Amino acid sequence: MKGKNSPHKAVTRRICQRTVVMPAILLIGLILPFLFVRIAFLVLESATVCSSSIECMKWKFFGGSNATLLREELTRALLEATNSVDDKSGIATVEGSNSLSSFEDLVRGMMSNRQDIKNFAFNTKAIILKMEHIVQTAKRHESIYWHLASHGVPKCMHCLSLKLAEEYAINAVARSRLPPPEFVSRLTDPSFYHVVLLTDNVLAASVVISSTINTSSNPEKWVFHVVTDKKTYTSMHAWFAVNTIDSAVVEVKGLHQYDWSHEINVGVKEMLEIHHQIRNNIYRNLKEEGFEYEEEHDHKLEALSPSCISLLNHLRIYLPELFPDLNKVVFLDDDIVVQRDISSLWDLDLNERVIGAVFDSWCGDDCCPGRKYIDYFNFSNPVISSNLDYDSCGWLYGMNVFDLQRWRKTNITAVYHQWLKLSLNSGFILWHPGALPPALIAFEGYVHRIDPSWHLAGLGYQHPQVDKYMLEAAAVIHFSGPAKPWLEIGDPEVKGLWYRHINFSNEYVTQCRVMG
Repeated sequence: MKGKNSPHKAVTRRICQRTVVMPAILLIGLILPFLFVRIAFLVLESATVCSSSIECMKWKFFGGSNATLLREELTRALLEATNSVDDKSGIATVEGSNSLSSFEDLVRGMMSNRQDIKNFAFNTKAIILKMEHIVQTAKRHESIYWHLASHGVPKCMHCLSLKLAEEYAINAVARSRLPPPEFVSRLTDPSFYHVVLLTDNVLAASVVISSTINTSSNPEKWVFHVVTDKKTYTSMHAWFAVNTIDSAVVEVKGLHQYDWSHEINVGVKEMLEIHHQIRNNIYRNLKEEGFEYEEEHDHKLEALSPSCISLLNHLRIYLPELFPDLNKVVFLDDDIVVQRDISSLWDLDLNERVIGAVFDSWCGDDCCPGRKYIDYFNFSNPVISSNLDYDSCGWLYGMNVFDLQRWRKTNITAVYHQWLKLSLNSGFILWHPGALPPALIAFEGYVHRIDPSWHLAGLGYQHPQVDKYMLEAAAVIHFSGPAKPWLEIGDPEVKGLWYRHINFSNEYVTQCRVMG
């Protein structure tokens, strides 16, 4: 999908190389302490049967040739080195061992300098610490490079957007009305199934719509409302105008075409500015910490993604204002694939709640692995601990049913803004970065739990742990996470499920060399 000299491809190549090297480095780091001791013992044992006086003289710096005594003394020295090296001296020892690149160098240096066994042990410890430092550095670099690669846009998708924009400018068909006049009435008809997509990704929108129609028993009942930004509007419109869908209705609307009130405009601007400040704060903190590797930094690196400050990514909290003439919608993220008919979502009884969502509990009753509130919020802060239950299970964004009519009777959007301001005033310490935490609070008490088989998320992570049965049975699979299926870093075992909904014989797909 990338050009030969694409910088994105170069980054990806480095990631792949590191991925291959990492297991070896980790293995060395784990076995090195035992390896050094074992080799030392074997060499010492050989001293008892040395064939010449010269060989035996090599071990005199250890204090003699008695193997038992040498073992005991070496063991004591190694334990002393391990127990006495604190952080500061450990760092100094590592820095002082740059000339020791191997165990052979260590032994050779000990022999030539006739140093005692204690120095030998401390230098052995230095090499071990040095290797551990290399392992940690490699892990940090791998994580940073992988997340950096996830921020890129493939060359073929740039090409697709540019060619479609050109088509919009020169081809009257690409500018034709969407939907055609005879279908305009369907845009607000409650008897049809209304799906909302907020995206600036033409190919992703195409996959969502194609997979929904291809798996539906009543494709003519679907109406797709695609909302995009001004820069992508011409490309998105041209794609669906030229590639008409006979069985369904598609509407493409740009944000610049909305005429919102001053109050809404102020609220949207304020929301986006706070999310920008959250991202900038995360970046400053990571920079001050030197991007030192810790597992929780993966979430912070993910929050630096351009999508996390995209207006389209946060506008879902304004769905009632985006669609004032609709009372119910199915919301789909642009990184999902529909695998079976989701028409029955439209008939779900939400029990007077606002949103229908899956709680990540496919592993059984009361099971919520990695998705509890404690995984999102800082419960050491009294503002959080006094308002939320750390043991509550969070729900999944990305495939949801919204009752917009009930939503308009609540203060959900206002509560969302209140908590954003609290987060700002607290220095962004109330929750971990991401779009979901403030939504979890805003929709508290308004969520209806739907069956887990509707929505399987988490396919966009580096090593997705997905049950094969659940993958096949899920109505919607969601590439939530940095590794989107259109990126080279995506898992090859699952991103093929996305590519099978692309028409590779399409003129624009062929010209831009989109390849699965």
